[in-house]
Amino acid sequence: MTAGGLLAQTSHTGQPLRPDQLNWMPAPPVLPKGAQMAVLSGDPTKAGPFTVRLKMPAGYRIPAHSHPTDERVTVISGTFRCGMGDRLDEAKAQTLGDGGFVNLPAKMNHYAFADQEAVVQIDSEGPFAITYVDAADDPSRSQ
Repeated sequence: MTAGGLLAQTSHTGQPLRPDQLNWMPAPPVLPKGAQMAVLSGDPTKAGPFTVRLKMPAGYRIPAHSHPTDERVTVISGTFRCGMGDRLDEAKAQTLGDGGFVNLPAKMNHYAFADQEAVVQIDSEGPFAITYVDAADDPSRSQ
């Protein structure tokens, strides 16, 4: 499912961007409710590179899913937990703190969660799309 509802941000190419200048909006409907997203560069709804930040509240969970393109995730703040597999398994998840990084290959099933508020930066190629292992986990299906 593609990430309809994402808005492209004005290009900041060659221009510094301070954290207080980020335009936080509700994350697209393909992600569980409660998170916020800010587009730093590119347009996640179109072909080409993009960079976004995802702010997850404490207790936020993204069930097992995959993407059609590689996804590079850097932890900006907080504690981000992720793992590989067909279902969210807290016991097998890796914990990443500030500055942590994970490169998730295209079509690899993985999951993510935050026990406390966390902000991650995601670099990938658009259009952004997510396929849940269990279609019933897709929050956009209930809208």
